[in-house]
Amino acid sequence: MKRENLFKVVLVVAALLVQSAAIDATAATQSKKATRRTASGAAVVKTSPAQATPGASAETGAPAKANRRDASPAPAKKGTAATLPDAAASATAVRYSYEFKQPEFNISRILIEHDAAGRGQVSFARKDSAELFTDPIEISPAALARITAAWEALKFLDSNASYQDEKQFPHLGTMTLRMRQGTRERTAEFNWTHDEGVTALVKEYRGIGEQQLFVFDVTLARQYQPSDTIKIFQRLESLIKRNELSDIAQLVPLLQDLTTDERIPLMARNHVTRLLKKIEK
Repeated sequence: MKRENLFKVVLVVAALLVQSAAIDATAATQSKKATRRTASGAAVVKTSPAQATPGASAETGAPAKANRRDASPAPAKKGTAATLPDAAASATAVRYSYEFKQPEFNISRILIEHDAAGRGQVSFARKDSAELFTDPIEISPAALARITAAWEALKFLDSNASYQDEKQFPHLGTMTLRMRQGTRERTAEFNWTHDEGVTALVKEYRGIGEQQLFVFDVTLARQYQPSDTIKIFQRLESLIKRNELSDIAQLVPLLQDLTTDERIPLMARNHVTRLLKKIEK
């Protein structure tokens, strides 16, 4: 009887061990399947066309190198490339320049460059100095109209005329006119001329140079040497009397600002106030 009971106990224990092993095997199998699904999931996920990034790597999402010869370039953004009308306008754009050089003069070189709209820059150098100072300019509509008319009257690009007079006056300085339109360009150099059209054009550019030089000098003086403004305003008055400025109206806002600048001596500010009254008459 005891042997029978002992045999039953052994059978129960054996059954429990077999059941536990089966459960463990099933769990291990399910775990392996889940691991395989997780590892392969990234490779089987599909991206919709709306979400896909062109040229991106399937594994990292980083842009891939374009090695295919038939790869289509990305469409250009609006405004990144010139349109055909813009390109044509650029090819036919007109550029003007005037240059004066005389190494012995206090202002030994003046170079004025601008486009058809009057926007450009003016550069100048002082005697015994290689440094070239450059400032942007915008020629006033009134002065630009006179300059454009003078260029058109000369028919500069279509002409081969020499503007140099028989007499030579190199000590007065050498002047150079230059005009470029598309592939066409012409340069004319002279130190003295009797051509009325050229004389009128040179006068306009001299006025621009004198006006811009005043702006440069007074701006520098009010910052570093305010007492120099006294003689600067005296010279300005002389230029106004001789009508040697491009467009005095362009200077009015600057002159008005100078009248309230307490860094400038009172004598100079009073001088500017008197000049403004004359200009505004």
